[in-house]
Amino acid sequence: MDDDCFLRFCRLLAGRFTNRDQAAADPVHFAHIHVAFHPLEGASFGPGWYYSEQAYDHDLWSPYRQGVHRLVRQDELVRVENYSLKDPVAVAGASRDATIRATVQPGQITPRLGCAMEFRANATGGFTGSVEPGRRCLIPRDGQLTYLVSEVEMDEERWISRDRGFDPQTQTQRWGSEHGALRFRRTERYDQGIGPHWLRMREA
Repeated sequence: MDDDCFLRFCRLLAGRFTNRDQAAADPVHFAHIHVAFHPLEGASFGPGWYYSEQAYDHDLWSPYRQGVHRLVRQDELVRVENYSLKDPVAVAGASRDATIRATVQPGQITPRLGCAMEFRANATGGFTGSVEPGRRCLIPRDGQLTYLVSEVEMDEERWISRDRGFDPQTQTQRWGSEHGALRFRRTERYDQGIGPHWLRMREA
């Protein structure tokens, strides 16, 4: 992946998205959700690191999903490594408050092995991503272990995602939307600090 394509991905990832239109059109099947990816560049992390939150519109300061992510550029794709927070409640709201975001530290995160996302440029000028091969991203749900299938499309205006969990033995779906993907539109950009210096990311 060349420099321009990689920096385009970095900038597109940095933003806030909402599926308000989808939720308003079909409130029975889709809740109103906000998704945000904010760069964590600073003394603790440096270029290529992001903090993310997903929250329901009625409870924005209590996200139901949080994570830290590291971008790794490879020949044909961008690998987004995913990390869990040891105490997510302590940094809830960090996507909205720079003071809280500054408290996120490398010692607070744990790698989610087998759960990296791999993104490739697509024909529309955006990127398409899915979980790394191997079915190793295991998630317990309702007392049963499942493997994650995650699919994402991203461009200047949209973030489209679908997460589902499958039984490792029977390959049947155990959780996730049965009514199609979540369809978000971009409401904010957080790419102001992303530039050529991101091409010289330090290794973890």
